[in-house]
Amino acid sequence: MKKSLSHLPKHKQDELELIKALILEKIPDVRMIVLFGSYARGNWVEDIHTEGHTTHVYESDFDILVATKSKESAEDCDLHDRVEKAIAATNKVKTPHSIIYHTFSYVRQMIAEGQYFFTDIKKEGIHLYRRSSKHSLGKAKILTPQQRKQIAEDDFKLWFKSAKQFYGLYETCLERKWYKKAAFNLHQAVECFYSAVTLVFVNYRFRTHDIELLGIKAVSYNSEFALVFPQDTVPHRKAFTLLKKAYIDARYKKDYKITKKQLDYLAERVKVLQKLTNKICKAKIKSFV
Repeated sequence: MKKSLSHLPKHKQDELELIKALILEKIPDVRMIVLFGSYARGNWVEDIHTEGHTTHVYESDFDILVATKSKESAEDCDLHDRVEKAIAATNKVKTPHSIIYHTFSYVRQMIAEGQYFFTDIKKEGIHLYRRSSKHSLGKAKILTPQQRKQIAEDDFKLWFKSAKQFYGLYETCLERKWYKKAAFNLHQAVECFYSAVTLVFVNYRFRTHDIELLGIKAVSYNSEFALVFPQDTVPHRKAFTLLKKAYIDARYKKDYKITKKQLDYLAERVKVLQKLTNKICKAKIKSFV
């Protein structure tokens, strides 16, 4: 694993140092912090482009793995939320970021089993922090292309089917004018499509219901996903915001409201996502052998 951030601009290095300091401040049993993904590899993207009348903005995020000693720290969502709030309060971290938490023992186990999301982190990642030289990730098992293909195929079938089932539930709710329930099921369809993508590409399902973050992950694997939910007009942005909030608000908040027109528009975009997911995932699966 690499140790230097010298390939990154100074302001990016400063942001990562601040994130690291706040993680260590809030979580006492951290054993390792690793930067992985595009910023570790050196192929991050900060891009704004216009296609017709639509402007698309895409910026790679910092991917950060935090390995803790205890399962409690790795699974404490309130603790993770305090880290996020502390980062936001500084107003100094401008780069989007995604932090995942696992126990150090779990990470070592996944690497030993050849789980390629974690073996890629070991191969490409950069240490931001390591408690001591004793904390080694161990030797990675390397899966054959055939094994990787089978894993990807199985995950794709499971999550793509689940996404289509949620879309079917959306249609039933829409027909009955249960618009809040329709929005929730549409959100779940999007989450499952994106989960199929991340599992096929990196064999990992991110533990979040934030479809905007999941969409950023999908774009990092294939730029075509940037076209799914355009942010070019106020109505489009408002509709997507309502979809983002549907996981919680559509179920629990009385003041959540979404119109049939907004649902029709979002459903059209989800069908685009379905087609892209099917095409891009199948091409990726085929590439494994």
